Amino acid sequence: MFPRSSLRRTGAYALGLAATTSLVAAGPCDIYSSGGTPCVAAHSTTRALYSAFSGALYQVKRGSDGATTTISPVSAGGVANAAAQDTFCASTTCLITIIYDQSGRGNHLTQAPPGGFSGPEANGYDNLASAIGAPVTLNGAKAYGVFISPGTGYRNNAVSGTATGDASEGMYAVLDGTHYNGGCCFDYGNAETSSTDTGNGHMEAIYYGDNTVWGTGSGSGPWFMADLENGLFSGASSGQNTADPSLSYRFLTAALKGGQNVWALRGGNSASGSLSTYYNGARPSASGYNPMSKEGAIILGIGGDNSVGAQGTFYEGVMTTGYPSDATENSVQANIVAAKYATTSLTSGPALTVGSSISLRATTSGYTDRYLAHTGATVNTQVVTSASSTTLKQQASWKVRTGLGNSGCFSFESTDTSGSYLRHYNFELQVAASDGTKQFNEDATFCPHTGLNGQGNSILAWGYPTRFIRHYNNVGYAASNGGVHTFDSATSFNDDVSWVVGTSFA
Repeated sequence: MFPRSSLRRTGAYALGLAATTSLVAAGPCDIYSSGGTPCVAAHSTTRALYSAFSGALYQVKRGSDGATTTISPVSAGGVANAAAQDTFCASTTCLITIIYDQSGRGNHLTQAPPGGFSGPEANGYDNLASAIGAPVTLNGAKAYGVFISPGTGYRNNAVSGTATGDASEGMYAVLDGTHYNGGCCFDYGNAETSSTDTGNGHMEAIYYGDNTVWGTGSGSGPWFMADLENGLFSGASSGQNTADPSLSYRFLTAALKGGQNVWALRGGNSASGSLSTYYNGARPSASGYNPMSKEGAIILGIGGDNSVGAQGTFYEGVMTTGYPSDATENSVQANIVAAKYATTSLTSGPALTVGSSISLRATTSGYTDRYLAHTGATVNTQVVTSASSTTLKQQASWKVRTGLGNSGCFSFESTDTSGSYLRHYNFELQVAASDGTKQFNEDATFCPHTGLNGQGNSILAWGYPTRFIRHYNNVGYAASNGGVHTFDSATSFNDDVSWVVGTSFA
């Protein structure tokens, strides 16, 4: 956790209409200010949200030496300088440690502290996101979003200017509409300052996922809803609002606003088109939601009580003071569309070919005769040579398949057990038969990158991009660099997660 006094307070607070004199077109927060509802928090790792903003967007920390650096736009009002991050993080891992508030109010997001639900770190804090988990392009320029795995979360409980009580506010977020689950709760917005559940109506945050414990929309989800604490709401009640559609846009704009006995959900495709209104009406009739009792903290990726079971990807978002007009939100949506979010490659390094059969050789000194293999369900490394048994050769051979959970990456099918795949379970690697579930598919999807030690590939787990396929005491794990488990040891990490891809033995 970083003390507030150490955080950079850069921004364009109270920039207002003057920003339109910039050579860069007005940003989302310039538009909100022009509409009389200025941003009081503005977060993005992909771009500046004010046309004149040139300060720090986010901070990364590298695993090799613990050093940090800030990433700013390439130019005022522009896209983040991804090349600076890539240079700083070369040959090591990097985490996103701070997402700076561009509004000038100092409402930065940092590692979420313990709450009603304890975080996964040894000290109760949440995990931090990988700096490379969500690559995208904006108008062709590379940038990185914030990939939230279960257990990852950011928060600020000591805020300035956000709505409290029944005061009006607005917010939007650009999310990955294909990255979600049913866990509680992938949120961005207003939450409790104590990191605990303090009652109905003490939150007002954007939620995205397919949780069905509380409200739902039409179809099977995922849905954009409002987390108002002790309820995910798609409309006037905690039941179903059939006007709130299941969404599948790769880039999703979600806009939520709330005032005195009125609130609205509006959403659309961040890559094209306009916003649609999914709900616009009175507050829920259940006790505690009218009037509201908002506390003003800001969360990302977690619930108000630090519930950490959700996943999702965040690219940009803001919170405003006052209730934005539909016209203002429509102009913001046009700005987002003009930013031209697009996907880019999730892999790097030596290429893999779908349909090929491969072996994966360890590169750690003293273990270069060992290959990733399995004995039954257990994944391990074994010494394999041309003289090895046919059984062992098959156990050390893998068929490359299109990623079961994301077609931009790969899955590895066992050569000797058709229909069984390499997957992680509780961060231990295993070979298991596919059950066709979304969870299995995601756990069996891996994204190769240039080897961290300069050899071959380092292969990260798609759903947990801080974690790489690693051998530790000759057993296979999905390991992070310096995490809480024994197999996360930073010693020889780069070597242990680097593999030379060769032809299969069988």
